Amino acid sequence: MESTGTVQSVDRALALLEALATHTEGARLTALAKQVGLAPSTAHRLLTTLERRGFAQFDGVASRWHIGRKAFAVGVAYTRWQSFIAAATPFLRRLRDLSRETANLGVLEDGEVITVAQVESREIIRAIAPPGGRAPVMNSGMGKAIVATWPDDAIAELVERHGLRPATSRSLVTMEAVRAEIDLIRARGYAIDDEEFTPGMRCVAAVVWSPTGDPVGAISISALAARLPPKDLAAMGENVRRAADELTDVMGGKRPAAAED
Repeated sequence: MESTGTVQSVDRALALLEALATHTEGARLTALAKQVGLAPSTAHRLLTTLERRGFAQFDGVASRWHIGRKAFAVGVAYTRWQSFIAAATPFLRRLRDLSRETANLGVLEDGEVITVAQVESREIIRAIAPPGGRAPVMNSGMGKAIVATWPDDAIAELVERHGLRPATSRSLVTMEAVRAEIDLIRARGYAIDDEEFTPGMRCVAAVVWSPTGDPVGAISISALAARLPPKDLAAMGENVRRAADELTDVMGGKRPAAAED
């Protein structure tokens, strides 16, 4: 590992992939090695590894290397992901305009919620967790909205694996509290982060469903607690849930029968 924190072999392999992408008819080993500044022997070892993983392909007849099908699959996944964000953006803008607060789109990854898109409030003082920001699932409105769609045993396994990480005095700290919270979310159709991750900030979130009937992510409104008092949470929750349902429909998503009630 270099002093910059990068892994040299990974960096070189990715450089080879980028070089391959510039050769639509494929490229010979020596040309690729020269292009990325590697010895042919090093380039060959890396390309062979990429080939084994499906990211590169060797044409023995023409003695040329090509981009592999796995690289194409990753590119398609990226395109699909960008389409999800593009589809969500009008709904985030509408929520922002309706509430005058920041609207967010988040997904679950390894026990945390990642904010992947956002439309900021026009208020001078805003509640913002910028895109790329992470929060523990059980401290997040979006996280709780997503996992509330899971079976109880899957939620218990998630908590056991990642634990409960209290960030404020309002954070959930016991499995009993988690179960009670999940029951509330399922009953009302939206989740609330009531200053559970950041003091002075509230969040209301609802789940978005994929075409396969799985929770693909969640959208939310985040606001300073002073501007989103408890008496307004139910109305805001219905607005967010309606937007999430409409986004689900636009994406061709399918809500399970239980979620329709």
